Amino acid sequence: MKKLTTTLAIWLVGFVAVYAQTKVSGSIKDSATGEVLVGANVFLEGTGRGTTSDREGKFEIKNVPEGSYSLKASFIGFESFSQKIEMPLSETLEIGLVPTNLYTEEFIVYATRASETTPTTFKNVSKEDISKLNLGQDLPMLLNFTPSVVSFSDAGAGVGYTGLRIRGSDQSRINVTVNGIPMNDAESHGVFWVNMPDFASSVDNIQIQRGVGTSTNGAATFGASLNIQTDTRRDEAYAEVDNSFGSFNTRRHTVKAGTGLLNNKWAVDARLSRISSDGYIDRASSDLKSYFVSGGYYGENHVFKLNVFSGAEKTYQAWEGVPENLLETNRTFNLYTYDNQTDNYQQDHYQFIYAGKFGNNWKANAALHYTYGRGYYEQFRKNDRLTRYGLAPIVIGETSIARTDIIRRRWLDNDFFGGVFSFNYLSDDGKWDVLLGGGANRYDGDHFGEIIWMGTSGSTQIRDRYYDNTAVKDDRNIYAKGTFEARERLFLFADLQFRGIDYRFTGINNDLRDISGVQEFRFFNPKFGFSYEASNGATWYASYAVANREPVRRDFTDSPLTETPRPENLQNIEFGIRAQKERFTYNANFYYMKYKDQLVLTGQLNDVGSYIRENVANSYRAGIELDGAYRLNSKWTLGGNIAFSRNKIAAFTEYIDDYAAADFRQEEIQYSDVDIAFSPNMIGAAIIDFKPIKDLEISFLYKYVSEQFLDNTQDANRKLDAYWTGDLRFNYALRPRFVKNMEVTLLVNNIFNRLYESNGYTFSYFVPNEGQSGRELVTENFYYPQAGTNFLAGIKFLF
Repeated sequence: MKKLTTTLAIWLVGFVAVYAQTKVSGSIKDSATGEVLVGANVFLEGTGRGTTSDREGKFEIKNVPEGSYSLKASFIGFESFSQKIEMPLSETLEIGLVPTNLYTEEFIVYATRASETTPTTFKNVSKEDISKLNLGQDLPMLLNFTPSVVSFSDAGAGVGYTGLRIRGSDQSRINVTVNGIPMNDAESHGVFWVNMPDFASSVDNIQIQRGVGTSTNGAATFGASLNIQTDTRRDEAYAEVDNSFGSFNTRRHTVKAGTGLLNNKWAVDARLSRISSDGYIDRASSDLKSYFVSGGYYGENHVFKLNVFSGAEKTYQAWEGVPENLLETNRTFNLYTYDNQTDNYQQDHYQFIYAGKFGNNWKANAALHYTYGRGYYEQFRKNDRLTRYGLAPIVIGETSIARTDIIRRRWLDNDFFGGVFSFNYLSDDGKWDVLLGGGANRYDGDHFGEIIWMGTSGSTQIRDRYYDNTAVKDDRNIYAKGTFEARERLFLFADLQFRGIDYRFTGINNDLRDISGVQEFRFFNPKFGFSYEASNGATWYASYAVANREPVRRDFTDSPLTETPRPENLQNIEFGIRAQKERFTYNANFYYMKYKDQLVLTGQLNDVGSYIRENVANSYRAGIELDGAYRLNSKWTLGGNIAFSRNKIAAFTEYIDDYAAADFRQEEIQYSDVDIAFSPNMIGAAIIDFKPIKDLEISFLYKYVSEQFLDNTQDANRKLDAYWTGDLRFNYALRPRFVKNMEVTLLVNNIFNRLYESNGYTFSYFVPNEGQSGRELVTENFYYPQAGTNFLAGIKFLF
């Protein structure tokens, strides 16, 4: 027995020694504050072995043979750490990283961001959150599980033309900035994510402000804003190869590399991407290319950065949607069969950015930018009228031909340039935080159309323009905002913005009308509020904000000049509470958004038969949003959000074409207290994360959207049905010797194969009642079906 005990003791000591030899473990903290650092990089130089610190700042590298090693650790905003270690190593390492003395890039977006004391409703999305879902789909799809968001895709698979709505507000009412620089199209106010393929791979973080939010640059914030910051400096050199593939022949290939910090001052980063997909809808293919290059100088008090990025897209058009009567039998129907029915566009962006501090109290940010966009979409038009193109009938012998097959191209060639700036003052006692900012931007865009082929040749040449017009838009704004700590933990907030728009256009529109005109707008947008940090760690806030928005280009060009639509006005009240504790974070808020003169489609026609938007006097959105996450233990985390809302127009007039009348006319129908189109009364999402072992994460993602109407009549025959979907995601990190890290991701979308549509449109008209007297109403609904069960899988190598 004594011999057995001795043997066991010797074996146990040996086991402990072996275990000590094969494991390096420890924790990483901020040396100044003692706070744990989550996601810090730790690796043994020259071995290809490494890891990242977990939620508690701990790390572990297993199976390390005996010998001498150089252990390195790094984290953004901190100086790199290096230490020689000898294996076997019996002690647990305690690493404290020192904050860097180099000026950080945080202030680049500070002017347009909300902080924890800002009395508005917002959600921060980190690079880690984005990367978990980033397998080639556009950014709207990656934000689908954030509060009050509904995402959709024309092709049905999340690649190509995609969009999102927040609180029912479409992309033209959502302000988007990248590094504080406006991204919305100056004329349509929209953002075309298809022109920015794989942009998510160069994003460091996003802040989504719902409601009016704080003052920003560019288009009016009339429902929400997306404030995007691109990749920030990495201190260590790196390289990444990221490839993914999936259903509908979807492919994404991305290569990234960076120099790290050179000579403790300089850094260069670059990305090159290619995405292709056949799409869920027939022929809804996408061929997308992009690159991103950034170079920067980082001093103790100043940062200079140059960002150059570009996207080129060729997508087969799936704009028409699927008729309602085909949803059961041919959900992937595409009206277009011409082999080059494509949209072709390229956008190049140049940003020169400065951020710096002066003394202890002042910071400054300025940026110059230039965007060059050009491209066309090509369409086959069967038996089209020659009069649409200003052409006389073609006479051949005694035959007069007024119609023929035509292939046309509609072009857009534009320049967008300007500058933005901000100055920030922070008092010595920290009570005053004051900021002055603004910007001035010009858009110069040419719109023109060409006929490139005719079934029967007419008196036109291949490069003749059948319409040609130019628009120049100047957009200037200046704002002053400040936070004052009136008493301990009570912060008062004020934000005053003045915005001026001068818009002029000349030439002939695509409906052959002269649209020459000048429009000017001057807006004052005040915002006030307060926040209170309670002793239990929660922050209460309330605010009142005003926004004004000019009509979009087509509101001017399509409307009769005597009936130019009025600008829209929004008054927004936000009230809520947010808290972040060790295991539990939550946000709860109420909002009320009152619109005056909101522009909506009514069915009204202009003098050449195009539908126009009209002002409705009074409408509103009101709702409650809940957002939270709870970490049960080291393995399980539960999260989710839900929004309940009421979205109403007080009085609305619908115009319906009457083809049954002896002379064509439109019939007017009055409505009151009806739902605003595309505004579901309930939107919910839930995410369950499970980590059965250290480097494996399994997530279930659930989304629910209640029914929403295609127009403002609240007609049950013109709506999108409620839908829910469930996605399953697997993320696994490996650390083989030949790379620092290898990440494998599998995303199974719509695992229950739900058939649903998240976008569509409708129109109605009266026709004679066949075989009977009178007339009948015909309603045509078109939908954009989303894919059933499909998958995306990716593998990323980090060197």
